[in-house]
Amino acid sequence: MDTRFDLFSNELATRFAKRFANAGMVIHQSPLPKATQELVSLRASQINGCGWCIDMHTEEAAAAGESQVRLHLVAAWRESTVFTEAERAALALAEEGSRLADAHQGVSDETWAQVRKHYDDDQIAALVCLVALINAANRLAVIVHQRGGAYQPGMFAAALD
Repeated sequence: MDTRFDLFSNELATRFAKRFANAGMVIHQSPLPKATQELVSLRASQINGCGWCIDMHTEEAAAAGESQVRLHLVAAWRESTVFTEAERAALALAEEGSRLADAHQGVSDETWAQVRKHYDDDQIAALVCLVALINAANRLAVIVHQRGGAYQPGMFAAALD
């Protein structure tokens, strides 16, 4: 399967991507822990089958010092012991927020209560925005068949300069 459309070489798409990346910077600069940001992005990308985003967030997390064990276990976080209770709440929110069509109520009250227990308002705002943003990014990449496997840490930022 070849990439259908190169979003990085089209002027309109590049202008959009720069604004999209700027929205991402608000989240990146928020008080939401960076490890949580990458884990949430990775989990949503796994759910959505986005090879490009899985590759990107795995590489970025590893470059930031995330352990291979934790990266390998994100897909099975419920059956592992390597995530904090706060991270587990964030991963549950990522799953429920990514699978809206699968759940008639979207994010459960139970998951929301766990998120409220572990994060302050600014972190929650960042977490909710991150789930929305990564789901949008997954859709962009999946629609055009942007494939994973060649991502290098920092590559996305460099492409937008």
